[in-house]
Amino acid sequence: MKDKNVLLIEDNLELQNLISNFLKAYGYSCDVFSQPLEALEEFETSHQKYSIVILDLGLPGMDGFDLFKKLKEIKNIPIIISTARDDIGNKIHGFELGADDYLAKPYEPRELVLRIDATLKRYNNADEIIIDELIIDLDRKRVFLENQEVEFTKIESEIFFMFLENINKVVSREDIINQTSLKKDTKNRTIDMHVSNIRFKINDDPKEPKYIKSIWGIGYKFINDN
Repeated sequence: MKDKNVLLIEDNLELQNLISNFLKAYGYSCDVFSQPLEALEEFETSHQKYSIVILDLGLPGMDGFDLFKKLKEIKNIPIIISTARDDIGNKIHGFELGADDYLAKPYEPRELVLRIDATLKRYNNADEIIIDELIIDLDRKRVFLENQEVEFTKIESEIFFMFLENINKVVSREDIINQTSLKKDTKNRTIDMHVSNIRFKINDDPKEPKYIKSIWGIGYKFINDN
């Protein structure tokens, strides 16, 4: 189950084993790493399967805050910092970077489970969805690619969010005209131009689409296999 997958990065093997077993007892799956570069390599190739990271700061070969930033560059994933650094300066820095919670060691493993539950509940209730490399703020109608906001024109935004409302459904060019601010006499090639611009801005190759698939003779389909 995707929302139960935890990536634990902790170099204290005794604590690593304790936390991992405790999480599994509460229904979470947990992949554990003590070496930050190994954890980063795993996250680069498999980040889609993880829903949250538990991150120690005192790691060998790389400071935890540096690893934090690298993880966030790959995916905007919730991260709980688990560390012996309990001073206010480190806590402030962690939250400034975007940490979702900060637990100072020692703590009861049950508290960590409760913090994970609360963090994932906030994320699952948020008006934000993640599709592959796109982070989409439904409330503010904003789209981010690799943490950089995509600058759509007004009509491109209308078309994109129309596609989003019809995920895995075919949207005809006529639908696009009727449900956006395009004029009724808009030509098909004009619609195709707008869609081409959207594809370019979200890094979507029309020959091997990750997001927008052309449906010959009809229109388009926004695909999401997650």
